[in-house]
Parts: sequence; C-alpha cells; structure tokens
Amino acid sequence: MRIILPFLSLVVSATAFAAAPEDAISEARMRADVERMVSFGTRHTLSIQTDPKRGIGAARNWAEAEFRKTSTACGGCLAIVLPERMVTGDRVPVPTRLVNVVAIQRGTERPNEVVIVQGHIDSRVSQILDATSDAPGANDDASGVALVMEAARVLSRQKYAGTIVYAALSGEEQGLLGGKLLADYAADQGWTVKAVLNNDIFGGSRGSDGYHDDKHVRVLSEGPRADATDALRAQMRRYGGENDSPSRNIARWIGGLSTQDASGLAVRQIWRADRMGRGGDQLPFSDKGFPAIRFSVAVEDYEHQHQDLRTENGVKFGDTIDEMDFPYLAKVTRLNVRALAALASAPIPPAPRMKGAVQTSTELEWPAVAGASHYIVWQRRTDAPVWETKVGETSALAASFPGVRADDWLFGVSAVSATGAQSPVASAVPGGQFAPLPKP
Repeated sequence: MRIILPFLSLVVSATAFAAAPEDAISEARMRADVERMVSFGTRHTLSIQTDPKRGIGAARNWAEAEFRKTSTACGGCLAIVLPERMVTGDRVPVPTRLVNVVAIQRGTERPNEVVIVQGHIDSRVSQILDATSDAPGANDDASGVALVMEAARVLSRQKYAGTIVYAALSGEEQGLLGGKLLADYAADQGWTVKAVLNNDIFGGSRGSDGYHDDKHVRVLSEGPRADATDALRAQMRRYGGENDSPSRNIARWIGGLSTQDASGLAVRQIWRADRMGRGGDQLPFSDKGFPAIRFSVAVEDYEHQHQDLRTENGVKFGDTIDEMDFPYLAKVTRLNVRALAALASAPIPPAPRMKGAVQTSTELEWPAVAGASHYIVWQRRTDAPVWETKVGETSALAASFPGVRADDWLFGVSAVSATGAQSPVASAVPGGQFAPLPKP
C-alpha cells in the first residue's frame, strides 16, 4: 500500500486524462438560448401547449429541435426521448400533459451507468396558477436549460465510457413534477445513476440587497439519505453516515474539482438538501436513492424570481434577462461540463464495508466495480469536512490498517479505470453505497 498523498491528487487524476470540452463553451450561444426561451412569453406548465410561438408547448418544441440539431452535428449520437404523463394536484387543478425533453448520449463501455444534467424549462409569476401572464423565467430557470443545451453541444463531440443524459424538465414550479417523471423514467430503464447535477437559478450574481458574489457557486447536498429506513438511520447515528451520503460525497468531489480551473468558481458547500423552505428537481432523485446535488447562485435575488413584471416604489420586479450575469453563468456551465466529463469517464464508486469494533486494526472490503483497474483508499477525521488523506492503492478488494483504531476515523474508497479516471469517494458507513437501498 502507498502512504499519504493529499486529497487534491484525486481531482488532478480524475481530469488530467481528458481533453477540455469546457473550453468550447460559448457565452454567446447561452445568451441566445435564454433570449429564445424568454421570447415564448410564459412557459408555465399550465400554459398553452399548441401555440407555435407562446407557452410551454412552444418551449418544449424548441428544446427538442435544439437537441436534434446537436445530434445531427455529432452524427446521430443523441437519442431524443420525451417521457410524459398526465398530472393533477394542488398546483395542477385540471389534468395536464407533462412532458420532459431528454437527450441520451450512450456510453461506449458501460451504457447503463448514467450521469444526468438537468434544468427546468417551465416558469411562473407571483400567483402559482397564473398561466397567462408573461413569465420570462430568465434566471429561473432558462439559465439551467441553457447550460444543459450547451453541455450537450460540447460533450457530444467526444465519447465516454458511461452515458450522459441531458434533460429539460417541465413542472418544477408546480411541485417538482418533471423531476419525479425523470426519476421514475430512470428507474424504469434500470439505469445505474452515478450522479444527478440539477442546475436551478444560477444565472445571476447580485442579491436583492445589492450584495454581489460572482466568485462562488452553492452546491447543495443531502446529509442522511432520503431513502434510508428507520433501521439504517439508527445505524448511521451509532456508526456514522449522517454526513456521508453519496450526494454529500458528490458535492465534496465537485468542490475539489473546482480548484483545478483558474477561470472557474469556488464551491460553497451547503449541507442541506435544498434552501430553507424551498425545493428543486434533485429531490425526487434523492427520494429514490439516486445521488443528486443542486447548483445555485451564491446569492439569490428574490425581487427577480417568482414575481409579476411590475415596478413598485422605483423597484423593478420580474425574472428578466437584464438582471442576469452571463459570464457567471458560463463559469458555472464550465464546472458542470468538467464534472460531467469526469463522471462519465470514471467507474461508479465501490460499496466499501468497514470492520474495526473492539480491535486495534481497521479492515475494509468492497465488491469489484466494472471498469475499475484498481482502487484508492481514503481516510479522514470524523470531524473533517473533506477527504484528507490517501492511504493506499490496491488492485485487491480489501485493505487492512494495523494499529489504526476505527473509532477515530472515517474511510472511503474510489475506483480508478485503466485510463486513470477516478470516481468520487464512497464512504464505508451505513448507506454509503452509490445505489438505491434495498426495499425493506
């Protein structure tokens, strides 16, 4: 076993093997995408679906056409699917057709291993059921859909071992309906979901109070996993795991990845599943046990989201394009694209188990991972926020550390491909595996 290398080496190895598709990102193209989405007037889920120029139907048709143009440019490398269902609910008082627009770039080696990048195409104003007033939805969430479109354009020029799914979701504002639809679709397809990167409200850098921050992006992640049973939660309380869900380890990994790009952003870790009193389309995936995180602006502008277009006491309200910061949007897109390329290239993290009760050594073991040539073992203090120390590399499926008392440490394992692509770390704690938990 090799001893003690810094956490940073994980990120360097994870990305050094790949080209830099993020260098092809075009701020101008993303601005044009946002302008086009704003031009549909409203994209409310309950708005008209048959008008070619206005409403959610026109917006979905545009997104599908953009994916098809991207697929044509890469020789048909994207499969376009349109999952749909009829929905009703508190925010959908009449039965409504809900459609997601999804493009699938299948992996060359492990096509069932999937990483998803998504934003929601629908918009709203102050009154949640107002489907006719103009709701430009520039930052919330034309910014996210523009990122998804641009990621597809640049990443489809290359091939990856795993599959990348690009999704423009509907119905977020009406109750995370598009996220639920795609999470169900992923489960029905039998996909092994390595990570979901949800991008929602990240096209601005100035808050309602004038505070400005274009140097950070918030990455939100759940702590205890949403699909845990009462028995598993009890194990987490006793043995650790409340801060080591797969989603939390994806967020840690993204934070490390951001340090490798001088033109990128620093990640501000928000250790919550979402913002206070709010929700996003990553949550339905977490509910099913799929690792999922949310990207959002460092500081929100509440006067320019979920607001009727108006001016009161000299203050302008409404989610309009002039309130956006496109260089900032491009930097967040750059980080997403780097993450997608690395995740699609790497194997899925292993599912390690640890033994160390009432003994003076710590022992780890894990099942073999498809596409892995060897594994890296990581160690950190129980109160440390990130993986601190690389303590060994092995092609075996076990590791032993004599003299290391397990009570004082957390351990994790990442998988490495033959090309050097490294996965995020999976923690050797109850519920640490990157897979839905077995049903009780």
